[in-house]
Amino acid sequence: GTGVGFKEEDKPNFTGSFYSKTKAVVEDLLREFDNVCTLRVRMPISSDLSNPRNFITKITRYNKVVDISNSMTILDELLPVSIEMAKRNLRGIWNFTNPGVVSHNEILQMYKDYIDPNFNWVNFSLQEQAKVIVAPRSNNELDASKLKNEFPELLSIKDSLIKYVFEPNRKTFAWELSN
Repeated sequence: GTGVGFKEEDKPNFTGSFYSKTKAVVEDLLREFDNVCTLRVRMPISSDLSNPRNFITKITRYNKVVDISNSMTILDELLPVSIEMAKRNLRGIWNFTNPGVVSHNEILQMYKDYIDPNFNWVNFSLQEQAKVIVAPRSNNELDASKLKNEFPELLSIKDSLIKYVFEPNRKTFAWELSN
């Protein structure tokens, strides 16, 4: 990561997919209301590695993976934070990601280290990926300093992945793989 992520004041600038366009339009509309809390979630990850919609589960099943860094949201840590935000009556736009960025290769290496030592993957370039996907992908870093200032205990993305996703799954998956 560059350490220069998009801030909450920055307007969304990726319109490569219908999903991204609609998110940008809705965020722009909600910006006009002073009683709304908008959470910008990025690539949500949960500790449920059996869920096919989980980002980690998805990339472990891809034939090839682009090694690129992104901001991400560790749900097991941040969903309780969202409840606390509601209790505190926080408003406005919030980059709702763990601080920092993590690359796909770093996640896959953690998966190999904690879950499946026999796991391997193959990389390809953004240009090669563009030839096989339907809609372009948004890759970015969101500045989570506003969230971190409000919740100083928030872990970095890599520490959160280990604490909330990989450590809790280490024994479960190791046992399942051996049986």
